[in-house]
Amino acid sequence: MASAADRAATFTPEQEAKIGKIAADYLVAHPEVLLQASQKLQQIQAEQQASAATQAVLKNAAVLTQDKNTPTYGPANGKVTVIEFFDYQCVYCSRLAPVMEQVIKAHPQTRFAFKEWPIFGGRWESSLEAAKTGLQIYQQKGADAYLAYHNGIYATGHNEGKLTTADIQQQAKKAGFDAKKAADVEPVLQSINDLAQEIGLSGTPGVIVMPTTGATEASITVFPGLADKASLEAAIKKAGG
Repeated sequence: MASAADRAATFTPEQEAKIGKIAADYLVAHPEVLLQASQKLQQIQAEQQASAATQAVLKNAAVLTQDKNTPTYGPANGKVTVIEFFDYQCVYCSRLAPVMEQVIKAHPQTRFAFKEWPIFGGRWESSLEAAKTGLQIYQQKGADAYLAYHNGIYATGHNEGKLTTADIQQQAKKAGFDAKKAADVEPVLQSINDLAQEIGLSGTPGVIVMPTTGATEASITVFPGLADKASLEAAIKKAGG
């Protein structure tokens, strides 16, 4: 029995040309077919990327939720952890900041981990300076001081190169930071950068919501960009079981 490939091979050049013209004419007459195909391809690619990110999160679950060098806020025994990768100079992170504040206040039993990822440090020095200072404040003064600094930096409204050293120092002073006792946090920043790349994040913000322990693929939500309050709260509920 001849296969489809065998039959296709019997077409003459003239027949192939006619078939090609028929297909081209159909697509011109029905351009929505191309749109549907493009949308389907994008859906498949998004699903593949989401699956790969989720698998990477599972592989790195411990460092995402239990890393002692990462600023965390909330109960140590919280069942759910929300992890945010961010840059203080990222305009989208600035838009997410007040949303995260609301979610933190609304979910006191949830842990929040802040991954300082100054991806704009090569363009704006204040990006790297603010990230380093944040980590150093956490090491010196703890979670409450860190969160006050974190929210204070965003409250300046200075992003995309507008954040100044004076802004950073002012918020650090409010947090009780002693620059003379500042620790070296370069290794921490490098480990965060490596982690973000392994997970597959391509920019900031990036938010992961997952059980603090015992995570499964079904219980993890990855937001590779902005997320609204309702979506974050739905993800927290899902992760909490």
